[in-house]
Amino acid sequence: MKIGFDNEQYLKMQSEHIKERISKFDNKLYLEFGGKLFDDFHAARVLPGFAADSKLQMLMQLADQAEIVMVVSADDIEKNKIRGDLGITYDQDVIRLKNEFESRGLYVGSVVLTKYSEQPSAKQFQKRLEKIGVKVYHHYLIPGYPTNIPYIISDEGYGKNDFIETSRPLVVVTAAGAGSGKMSTCLSQLYHEHKRGVRAGYAKFETFPIWNLSLDHPVNLAYEAATADLNDINMIDPFHLKAYGETTVNYNRDVEIFPVLNAIFMSIYGESPYQSPTDMGVNMVGNCIVDDEVCREASRQEIIRRYYNALTGLAQGTREPEEVNKLKLLMSRENIDPMDRAAAKYALERAEQTGAPAAAIELSDGTIITGKTGDLLGATSAALINALKHLAGIPHDYTMLSRESIEPIQTLKTQYLGSKNPRLHTDEVLIALSANAAANENAALALQQLPKLKHAQVHSSVILSQADLKTLKKLECDVTYEPKTV
Repeated sequence: MKIGFDNEQYLKMQSEHIKERISKFDNKLYLEFGGKLFDDFHAARVLPGFAADSKLQMLMQLADQAEIVMVVSADDIEKNKIRGDLGITYDQDVIRLKNEFESRGLYVGSVVLTKYSEQPSAKQFQKRLEKIGVKVYHHYLIPGYPTNIPYIISDEGYGKNDFIETSRPLVVVTAAGAGSGKMSTCLSQLYHEHKRGVRAGYAKFETFPIWNLSLDHPVNLAYEAATADLNDINMIDPFHLKAYGETTVNYNRDVEIFPVLNAIFMSIYGESPYQSPTDMGVNMVGNCIVDDEVCREASRQEIIRRYYNALTGLAQGTREPEEVNKLKLLMSRENIDPMDRAAAKYALERAEQTGAPAAAIELSDGTIITGKTGDLLGATSAALINALKHLAGIPHDYTMLSRESIEPIQTLKTQYLGSKNPRLHTDEVLIALSANAAANENAALALQQLPKLKHAQVHSSVILSQADLKTLKKLECDVTYEPKTV
């Protein structure tokens, strides 16, 4: 994989910049932390070289100065809200994140239940947290939030919230999901700290959009593609332009809320420490791009992947036409065609040649491997076997799995497990290879190539089964498919 981003430079530069921001206040900074800490695969895809856990690695460099406050909405707990990417509830995710942070030597100081109104499920969750030694605080809904500034900055507003006891200079405020109330938690703390004579600071950490790249840079367009379902947009920060005469990029919702934040700062401090939403940010990602064209192309490919995902969602009734139309517009702005995805082009060509579903895999060196539908293997399974043979240097015409070894598995699937599809899925193929590896050196050699499929680009001419999707995801392949069924 071509590298476009210097991860080591980023870790050093980002941690130093946060230390510098802490020093501008009374050695107390509340850092609102957006995005995914452990598995930011979007960033890893559009900035080749960026490690999916880079933000976590960066925090670990500040471990002796930082503590983490986790925020979760009591309403979300009561509604049993599920994280779509992980399939777990928000309260379960709080426990998961706490354990992940602490396993890496980071200190989790407390959990804040926002929008608290003594919801039964939230009270039960609090008892569970307290049993494992976690401090729990309550924050409440404030009438007129966020526009009724005099009420918000009063004993009845932020003053009603619990003050979160913290002990370290950097307080990282993160959440189990969007809409949990990270920003409000930070601002509430500024109010309480001020009443105690401490001039604490607030800053925001968001990887995207990248403020010092142009508005139409593919990396920023890819972020718009990733949030197309929210109908949000990147925009020029008008406050920064007015204050400094410098063009920077920010998120529309941050631009819209800035006058309110500015008024809150003025009410607490008597002045505002920031002139613009860009000023509030601490993101150094844009300074660590070492090959702009590599990141541009990676971002174009990400936009295409998002487009295919939205098309499939539309066909399945889980996405809206507006999302697809927005992605089409983004593609037109960058002059992108779906067939710019090489795996898609080859998969469709192979499907047309064979008159049946086909799949293609683009390996990290640009080699394209295809697979067709047969009576023993599905197209994706065939492509996977062909890719492993190529990587292992095994001749293409070598039969890796004999008919005699596959047919008993087909019998099990169809006669005993009730499957209508006798062809082997990717997980079944890998199990069959493993079963043969002890007696077959080539099977063992092929299995050893699996790590080389990381970052491979896979496309199918039809919607893939969940079994195939799960296997390819575990192999860390990037997968797309046409919105068609067999």
